[in-house]
Amino acid sequence: MLPAVFDLTRLRALYASGAFTPLDLAAALAERIAAADPAVFITPVSPAALRQAAADLMARAPEPGSLPLWGVPFAVKDNIDVAGLPTTAACPAFAVTPQADAAAVARLRAAGALVVGKTNLDQFATGLNGTRSPYGAPRSVFDPAFISGGSSSGSAVAVAAGLAAFALGTDTAGSGRVPAAFNNLVGLKPSRGLISTTGLVPACRSLDCISVFALTVGDAAAVRRVAEGFDPADPYSRRPEPRALPAMPRVGILAGAEREFFGDAETERLYDAACARAERLGWTLVSVDYAPFREAASLLYDGPWVAERLAAIEAFADANPDALDPAVRRIVDSARAYSAVEAFRGQYRLEALRRCTDATWAQIDALLLPTAPTTYTVEAMRADPLTLNARLGLYTNFANLLDCAAIAVPAGFRADGLPAGVTLVGRAFADDALAPLADALHRDAAPGLGRLREAALPEESRLAQASDGRIPLVVVGAHLTGLPLNREITDLGGRFVRATRTAPDYRLYALPGTTPPKPGLVRAPGFSGPGLAVEVWSLEPAAFGRFAAAIPAPLGIGRITLADGTAVSGFLCEAHAVREAEEVTDFGGWRAYVEARR
Repeated sequence: MLPAVFDLTRLRALYASGAFTPLDLAAALAERIAAADPAVFITPVSPAALRQAAADLMARAPEPGSLPLWGVPFAVKDNIDVAGLPTTAACPAFAVTPQADAAAVARLRAAGALVVGKTNLDQFATGLNGTRSPYGAPRSVFDPAFISGGSSSGSAVAVAAGLAAFALGTDTAGSGRVPAAFNNLVGLKPSRGLISTTGLVPACRSLDCISVFALTVGDAAAVRRVAEGFDPADPYSRRPEPRALPAMPRVGILAGAEREFFGDAETERLYDAACARAERLGWTLVSVDYAPFREAASLLYDGPWVAERLAAIEAFADANPDALDPAVRRIVDSARAYSAVEAFRGQYRLEALRRCTDATWAQIDALLLPTAPTTYTVEAMRADPLTLNARLGLYTNFANLLDCAAIAVPAGFRADGLPAGVTLVGRAFADDALAPLADALHRDAAPGLGRLREAALPEESRLAQASDGRIPLVVVGAHLTGLPLNREITDLGGRFVRATRTAPDYRLYALPGTTPPKPGLVRAPGFSGPGLAVEVWSLEPAAFGRFAAAIPAPLGIGRITLADGTAVSGFLCEAHAVREAEEVTDFGGWRAYVEARR
């Protein structure tokens, strides 16, 4: 039987038992979604289509667990394309049916995940509350009188209510974090450009991030690693430059006049309790001046960046003014008051504020903030939609403007039974380093999983604490232990971490004309091979940079997904270089191939 809510650990155990298959999952979820609040999904996948997707997966990859997300059901916010399903952005007049998946959706499906439907949202992803949709307002899973948070409202509720194992949202102002706080979930907002936005209806194109909702940090991080990757078709896609953090970080917290909870003493109490837990974990708490972050946050809606929302839908809005939600229309129309001159002035002010925050970052490794300062009933939000919505973004709106990574985690429950959350924020590309810290903070709170307050977080998804700030590196060929180039790693202070295997969808080739002989590792989505033997080493950040800079073409450093679903930087080869090369995948690894040739 499918659990009431299910994380990756529980689902994998069900499949491994042999008593449950993706076809069983399709049947159970179809019934559960049909009985759920109809405001959660705009377009659920039909039961027949879900069964067919499960059958296709089992034909493509028959062995349970043979793909990183084998048989894992996920929901997709309805401003992200899924081939064959309408993309509405919560505006029926805007609806189009794409022929191709968004880049992130395609990566997840190739890894074995199953789309269960398109979820509701604040129209055009403009809002943090979840009430701005003609398809209804999803509600908090703990009290239907209260908002779910937005704009990724349906995605959060789908995970918290047990309708999906994870869900994609988007996050421009906090839309991937605020709904997580209101539904006892993890909300992971990656660094800008880490996950491609090809196939996303933009809100603010220069700031948008595709985000992940999950029940644990380990699950969210595993999904992010599958979904991420440089996309030349996305002009805002970036190659990561991993940022290390210490295992015992200095964490900035709110102090003095910058502590604003709008009279919500219970949410303030839970924030203080989270700070106490952080200190108990051995972290150093540092009171910081939040003022420059707060002013940067205000630029998103009270400055010229609101014009970017108009730029995304201007032609449609001009032709269909009555199709817009009234609150969304007021926001979009306000953008018409800004000139190009004011846009430049806004940029100048943002850069000045960024310089101010540099001084703060010199004193801390991460920020620990309330995810939202309070929550509201649906009735109250509809009565004052702009003022109350603005309050929800007090501690989230700055993150993309100031180029930060963030992970929101549950912080416990107020006296009225509603959850609240806190967010760890780091500088760009601290994503991997933030995850174990956020996981530790989440586990220490013991808040349950989604709507199940008493559920235990599984040990299998626990993330190891970063120990020394070193960067892991997957070694594939001549740099393996005992092979000719291993000294290039050891001379830089490299340390052996573990031997493991790649995920099944990698192929290995012997590159012609290389001395010493070198392999080319290429990812082939949909391929189901044996997985390839590799080693994980670690280097100090400076040594990692020197090592990566010396790698000759056609090899380079990319993200390699391992058998346990984690993704680590390692050697990948450009596809053109293996067209005439001998494939050696069946040997199971480079060492076995070299030994067979002796």
